[in-house]
Amino acid sequence: MSRLPPISVLFGGVGSEREVSLSSGQNMIAALSKRFEVRGIELAEAALPKSLAGCRETVVFPALHGEFGEDGTLQAMLEAGGYAFGGCDAASSKRCMDKALIKAMAKKLKIRTPLSSLMRNPGDFQPNDLIAALGSRIVVKPNDQGSSVGVHFARGIDELGALKGVVEHGEWLAEEWIEGRELTVGILNGKALGIVEIVSSKGYYDYEAKYTPGFSSYHYPADIPSDAAVEISRSAELIFAQAGCRDFARVDFLLRGNTPFLLEINTIPGLTETSLLPKSATCLGYDFVSLAEAMVRPALERFGAQKEQI
Repeated sequence: MSRLPPISVLFGGVGSEREVSLSSGQNMIAALSKRFEVRGIELAEAALPKSLAGCRETVVFPALHGEFGEDGTLQAMLEAGGYAFGGCDAASSKRCMDKALIKAMAKKLKIRTPLSSLMRNPGDFQPNDLIAALGSRIVVKPNDQGSSVGVHFARGIDELGALKGVVEHGEWLAEEWIEGRELTVGILNGKALGIVEIVSSKGYYDYEAKYTPGFSSYHYPADIPSDAAVEISRSAELIFAQAGCRDFARVDFLLRGNTPFLLEINTIPGLTETSLLPKSATCLGYDFVSLAEAMVRPALERFGAQKEQI
């Protein structure tokens, strides 16, 4: 490939994580512009932008989180249009947005996850039954959202019962609330990066703690026992491969004592000033610019391979 194609960064979107995506997109545009021709395209509807339609002489980098950007919908449109793009394909993106499915995959791989119950309709929300199955401290969260959107922590029957109106729409996952250390590890081209520990001043890592400066502190590489670190890195690589992911992702864990529990996998992790993937990457010597280049490099190679086939 004699000349590198321009890169089109898609950001914004229509979901609840739009504000995060706006920041992620601007950061990626700034970083990639150091070495590539880049244009940013802000999305305000669930459709390919008109400025992209018909132009295949570009590599697309989706910097969108959650609905439309991370659930496989956008990826399916890009595949149908013949675009080379960064990150997971449509099938693995859709797979990873389903937390219950990823937990089932982890179980087959003998990777521990918290006990859980999937609620597909309001009638599945039975506080007494959930407490009997999962314990008196429970986390309730949407089954198909990211960035800790919609996560609720309940202590006992009264707090859990108060969530009844919240779970009336969509699929929700109830999990045992494991008291442990919050950890995450980035994946780049199938290999684990450094492990990051998150310490929230709230005692748990919700949307506010994640995106409000000063609410959380971060330690990377995390100071954890070596056997736990090896298990976390190996588990992250295994679930990445089992889910059919490519290029990059971030996998979240809890560590209780010396025992890790996998929570979820994020196919387009945040790329903001407080985001975790860049912190994970610094443990292996990446600055933000070199990380951005590494994240888009496989898509550039796919673009070149497509051109050779024409």
